[in-house]
Amino acid sequence: MTARAATGPTEPTGPTGPTEPTEPTGLTGPAGPAGTAETGGSGDLGPGEAVRSMSSGAVVDAGAPAGSWLGRRDPADFPAGLVAEAQATADAAAEAVGVCFVEYRSIAEMNEAAGLLDRVWRPGGGGSPLVTAALLKVLAHCGSYVVGAHRQDRVVGVCLGLLADFGLHSHITGIEDGWRGGGLGRALKLHQRAWCLRRGIGAVTWTYDPLVSRNAYFNLAKLGAVAVQYHPDYYGEMADERNVGIPSDRLLVRWDLAGPHTRAVLSGDFTPATDDAVVALGVGPDGGPVIAGADRVRGAGRLLTAVPRDVEELRVRDPALAARWRPALREVLGGLLADGARITGFTRDGWYVVERPEQSEQMRQTPRTQHIAPGHNQEDHS
Repeated sequence: MTARAATGPTEPTGPTGPTEPTEPTGLTGPAGPAGTAETGGSGDLGPGEAVRSMSSGAVVDAGAPAGSWLGRRDPADFPAGLVAEAQATADAAAEAVGVCFVEYRSIAEMNEAAGLLDRVWRPGGGGSPLVTAALLKVLAHCGSYVVGAHRQDRVVGVCLGLLADFGLHSHITGIEDGWRGGGLGRALKLHQRAWCLRRGIGAVTWTYDPLVSRNAYFNLAKLGAVAVQYHPDYYGEMADERNVGIPSDRLLVRWDLAGPHTRAVLSGDFTPATDDAVVALGVGPDGGPVIAGADRVRGAGRLLTAVPRDVEELRVRDPALAARWRPALREVLGGLLADGARITGFTRDGWYVVERPEQSEQMRQTPRTQHIAPGHNQEDHS
């Protein structure tokens, strides 16, 4: 392909640290070894919608005010120099990986993009294409984000984002074998951020499987996205090879592209506080989930919720053990969000940090003697 317009009851204990926080590479949500931290898009339920019970299988909203969902505006309204700074950061990331980014327009480009997505998400082949070239063509024509990452004339990554009322919903990403974990996923997201800011788009959303620790770390700790909704069984039964037979719970995240939190995270100036945190969901001796008793977590302002070190590997090695994690995380993390708590970060060694606003305020005013913090993983994730 020729590139045209390119732009650069046991005491809960923590899991061992996550594997290399490989950048997303697959359908938004599934995120397997070849998958991305993004999948599917919702955006049809705004943050102001009333919370309903977890047992109903309905969306659980973290309570972000509707005004924080930023739509399209004049790029001049962003902080001075932000658009140029975002573009420079994106160009540097692309140069470091050795790729250029191409906004696709032709049907030939769409065919290559659709083929790559199928190779990533349906390595066994067969069946209908995940996304057709014709649909990609229409979406690009309507102004959506349809972009390929190129090394010379070879396509090594593809990302699709859909225009929405609040900004852009990043729906699906695919990265070829051999390119995962080397910075291409981050470069794609930084390109997407610059692309949006140039067009006056201030927010991007996507979903991911909250059990996949490397994607949680990438989304929350490396990019600065914020989890705003927990969706139990979001897609229903999924047929792709990486998700068949697994309830498709997803966290919806919002990336405030011009916000101070995003800018702090991208510059490396943010670490989630874990002081006086209490473990709400830990890991037992067998590697399974251990839910703390109500008396233990009652009144705690800051809580820690574990996920397996590598749930995809666990699903292959011990499917029964892996299956225990979905309902446990739904009950604890989903339940906390339903009660008004918010996720403030994800640690390198595999813990969601969750805060209850009222109790957190009390905790700041009243010294506590109990301190339960996650362990530290010595692996280098740079």
